Amino acid sequence: MKKVAWIGTGVMGKPMALHLAQAGYAVSVYNRTFSKAKAMEPSVTACQTIEAVVQDADVVFAIVGYPNDVKNVFEEVMKHAKPGCLLVDMTTSSPSLAKSLADDAEKHGYRMLDAPVTGGDLGAINATLSIMVGGDHADFESVLPLLKVMGKTINYMGTHGNGQHAKLANQTAIAGALAGTAEALHYAHHHQIDMTTMLNVITGGSAASWQAANNGPKMISKDFEPGFYLKHFLKDLKLVMDEKDDLYLPIVESVCKIYQTLSEHGYDEMGTQAIIDYYINQLS
Repeated sequence: MKKVAWIGTGVMGKPMALHLAQAGYAVSVYNRTFSKAKAMEPSVTACQTIEAVVQDADVVFAIVGYPNDVKNVFEEVMKHAKPGCLLVDMTTSSPSLAKSLADDAEKHGYRMLDAPVTGGDLGAINATLSIMVGGDHADFESVLPLLKVMGKTINYMGTHGNGQHAKLANQTAIAGALAGTAEALHYAHHHQIDMTTMLNVITGGSAASWQAANNGPKMISKDFEPGFYLKHFLKDLKLVMDEKDDLYLPIVESVCKIYQTLSEHGYDEMGTQAIIDYYINQLS
């Protein structure tokens, strides 16, 4: 049975690591705030440093916040992990960085995959995540049994960086679904239609989406507890804009501006469903 090192025990990382432990893998975890890792014992072994967590690991997973965090984490991992170790970044990050880190990993005698996820906190808790993987196909096959413990829909996307490109395309679709749901509810509310009844119409017909079904009720009740932090979604949309080359992506551009406005009004620690406040409160 493979020894697993896990870095990042936040909203997503904690349940994902616990699923691996429950499946019988020996899992060691590290988090920048040690108390969060310690609270997961005895299911896993909590470590106080990256050096300690990667010691003797066959596979190192990381799911952290931002591309700079990814860079710093894996630079440290590559100083201490054993030769031949497989490194798997599950953070939504920069495709360009994914390619660069994969090159560095190869130079240091490691293998690396970019394997971001979608499905939110519920997907992590229920092990129903969609996982998209970029890198060498043989490495994908070797880690697939572990990915199946954490996710339901797992796709190999091709070369290094393609996992991240796929995730950014996915976030583009989410941007439209979130904004579309919020705008529809705002329009209905303006015309004195009950928003819950309107949401029943949306989710029961051809406009149905995961975002409408799961975040629509939260928009109506003003439940902005984060399943997915607004600040992290804004980061994702900015990555799309950075990687779009000459593509015309008006939906992403528009929704990115909306979330930037919400960020400037103090919504960073709230969930993505807080987009409804942009419309209801006419923020600018």
